[in-house]
Amino acid sequence: MIFIILGLIIFGVTGIIVKNNVALHPYGKIGRIIGVLFILLGIIISSVVQIDAGEIGIKVLFGSVKNDVLNSGLHLVNPLYEIKKVDVKTQNYTMSGVHDEGNQLGDDAIRVLTSDGLEVTIDLTVLYRVVADDAPKLIQQTGLDFKDKIVRPITRTKIRDNAVYYQAIELFSTKRDEFQQRIYKSIEEDFKKRGLLLEQLLVRNITLPNSVKASIESKINAEQDAKKMEFVLQKERQEAERKRVEAQGIADYQRIINTGLTDQQLQYEQIKAMKEIALSQNSKIVIMGKGNTPVMLSDK
Repeated sequence: MIFIILGLIIFGVTGIIVKNNVALHPYGKIGRIIGVLFILLGIIISSVVQIDAGEIGIKVLFGSVKNDVLNSGLHLVNPLYEIKKVDVKTQNYTMSGVHDEGNQLGDDAIRVLTSDGLEVTIDLTVLYRVVADDAPKLIQQTGLDFKDKIVRPITRTKIRDNAVYYQAIELFSTKRDEFQQRIYKSIEEDFKKRGLLLEQLLVRNITLPNSVKASIESKINAEQDAKKMEFVLQKERQEAERKRVEAQGIADYQRIINTGLTDQQLQYEQIKAMKEIALSQNSKIVIMGKGNTPVMLSDK
């Protein structure tokens, strides 16, 4: 387009100069030829358009957006068209509290109020892409800066709108997946209306207030102490059961002994013991006799 305009200017200026100055008439033909060459070069350059992989081309003629799109490759188009290239690959938009981690500098995390009145900080990444067939509508209604006009404000608003249905501790633990699915559906609907496809929504981090953190830590410590005490009590019960079984065994043994031994049995056991002592090579004392006055013999 620039070459065409430049050629027209050269062609027109040459005609005016030659008309007002007869002496420059021989140079008028050269000027017109140069102007025509610029116009032809501009037409050729403007007529051939290359669309890279992962992009599409939107044709704009004097501010009017055409509905048909140009896919990847080389195309011959009207040289008067302005071709706006749009990336249709998967893109991500991150809002994070970590410096230089998100799309904007500084702390860009989303702060929301939960149903119990607490402020929770959420780090989020949105994966999306432009729908090729809806790209002309997107360019016409929003422009190429749809990240700042659609992706960012809608995402932040929908997260705040849905967070009020949950308590802070629920977002952090039991209902985190449910919350993520809920905001995904609400954002997906709004994106679709504007020509964007939401591919995935990643809740990267949820930061609770310090008071809630302290309560959670206290609860965890209490649960650990309770489990420890339960283990100790279980161990004591097992030890008590062991002692009871041991005592019962001793009692049973004594009962059997008391009811089963006779005088003849005791005398027999005494003779066996004395025999073992007599056969021993060690120093010994032999007790002989019966009754209350036994005789004691020693080998020393």
